[in-house]
Formats: sequence, C-alpha cells, structure tokens
Amino acid sequence: MRNLVIYGAGGFGKEIASLIKVINQSKPTWNLKGFIDDGLKEGTSNRYGAVLGNGGYLNIYLNPLDVIIAIANPQLRAEIVNRIKNPQISWPNLIAPDVKFLDQHSIKIGQGNILFYSCRISCDVIIGDFNLMNSIVSLGHDTKIGNYNVMMPNTRISGESVVGDCNYFGVNSLMLQGLKVGNNTRIGAASVIMRKTKDNFLYFGNPAQRIKE
Repeated sequence: MRNLVIYGAGGFGKEIASLIKVINQSKPTWNLKGFIDDGLKEGTSNRYGAVLGNGGYLNIYLNPLDVIIAIANPQLRAEIVNRIKNPQISWPNLIAPDVKFLDQHSIKIGQGNILFYSCRISCDVIIGDFNLMNSIVSLGHDTKIGNYNVMMPNTRISGESVVGDCNYFGVNSLMLQGLKVGNNTRIGAASVIMRKTKDNFLYFGNPAQRIKE
C-alpha cells in the first residue's frame, strides 16, 4: 500500500477520506497518513486523522508520498500544485468504484484527478490534470477537459464540448453540445450554457448570461 495524505482537513477532506476507505475495501491501495492544511495547527484532528503540517511539510518530505487535494477552488488547486517542488510527491487519480466509463480504452486521463461517486464518462474523452468531478458528473462523447476544473454534483457536459483550465461549474449546471468554455469562468448553480463563454466572467441563469460583478 502507498502512503497518502489529503491536502485540506475540512468537510471535503473528510469526504475524500471516506472515499479512500471505500476504495481500500474493494482493493487495498493507500495508507492514509493524515492531512495537510495551511489554516490549521499541526496535530488538529478529525475522525479520519490528524494534520501533519502545512504545505511546506510536503517540500521537505524524504520518502515517496501520494497527495490528493481536497479543495474545491480551481485557482487554489493550481497554486498548491505549483508550490510543491519535491520529486518524492506523486499526484494519483482518485476514482470511486462505481464510476462508469462507457469505453475505458478510449479515455485519456492525466494526474491528480478526483472522480467521485456515480460519475459517467462516455467514449473518446480527454481529461487533463487536477480536475475535481463531484458526484454524478456526466461527460459526453468526444469532450476535452483541461486542467484544474471543478465540477460540482450533477454537472453535465454534453458531447463534443471543450473545457479549458480553472473553471468552476456549480451544482446542476449544464453545458450543451459542441460548445467551449475557456479559462477562469464560473458557471452558477442550475445554469445552462447555450453559447461560447468569455474568460474570467461569472455566468448564471437559463440560458446562462454573463454577470457583471
């Protein structure tokens, strides 16, 4: 079994720990050593383990160690990865046992991704690095997903769509077929993307409209 820590000891970190427990019941894979957290003191604990230190702990760790990022902020996920320079650190994919790949041989997936319970991934899908797909996310055929995207529960990305980097999709959001979302875009809960978006904006509604903040 490989040693693993979870970056983020809050509620989502506990959910990740629960998922690791389920994965290990199916196939023993990881030894959860504890949590990394930049906002909690070393030794702070929850029911799944204790905080071992902050991000600096990972840069001085001397042995091989897997890290899962339990933070649902795209930009912060990217910042954390960019701060970690230790070659001993690895970023595995964490995939719930019930995730459905319609044709697993046609899927390309990078590193550091989390696919939570009941996700559905169609065929000829490309997934980059450090994406978070919460429960019941659906990716249609021939979709391309970049890096550091966060998709909350029940997000649906229709076929032949393209998603860039560091985007946030709210609960029950929907992206129609063949569209593109670029970078640093936020999609509000229950919003429907019906046309190409512009970078660095919030979109909300059905159909989703650009919101001036």
